[in-house]
Amino acid sequence: MNVYKINNVSDILKGNSYAGRGIIIGKSEDGKSAVCAYFIMGRSANSRNRVFVEKNEELFTEPFDKTKVIDASLIIYPAIRRCKNHLIITNGDHTDTVYDGLKAGKSFTDALKAREFEPDAPNFTPRISGIINFDDDGGFDYEMSILKSADEKGSACNRFAFSYSALSGTGHFIHTYVTGGNPLPAFCGEPERVKIPNSAKTFADEIWNSLDNDNKISLYVRYVNLKTGRQDNVLINKNKKEKQ
Repeated sequence: MNVYKINNVSDILKGNSYAGRGIIIGKSEDGKSAVCAYFIMGRSANSRNRVFVEKNEELFTEPFDKTKVIDASLIIYPAIRRCKNHLIITNGDHTDTVYDGLKAGKSFTDALKAREFEPDAPNFTPRISGIINFDDDGGFDYEMSILKSADEKGSACNRFAFSYSALSGTGHFIHTYVTGGNPLPAFCGEPERVKIPNSAKTFADEIWNSLDNDNKISLYVRYVNLKTGRQDNVLINKNKKEKQ
């Protein structure tokens, strides 16, 4: 077994009916950009009734049709926020938990100690998180976390944290579920190593075209040039407003 193998993200996603929500963080092949990607999928009408919206360089989930929202508590949240030299990416309102924790001087992992998996029995959806830590010399490292139920009853929370050096062409991919099921099987093990190309559009197309067509909802990819700070962002929503 080659523990250093780097997979194409398409090889992980194709044929997988339900990876749930996913976070990818890494560095472009040419070494010029810090990269993050976040996608959401959904099986219920309530989950599918969403779009990504970017506001002031932050990313939010919002209802596509506000009149059809059944329960917004676990599906509407800020997904990406910037705090000083940190970029936070999560699959829930714990984005704000990390943001507030950093502002209070806490570390990424310490801030997340206040949270657990989602209270959506029987799935107990894991809370996944990532953070890019930019330094003053044009470099960065990154961390990822998953908070998941210790058993099928939601009796306790197990916490896993991972810290990575940024290597050109390499990223790490964590998602909430292994695949479809009832209940849904939670992600297991260390985040998967994936290849990061030089183009935001190329990477977005690879991810979007690999997600299950029935269940995919939205995708966001951001490339941050480490020298200039310039962003190249790609946002894709399956739900689109009809042109008037």
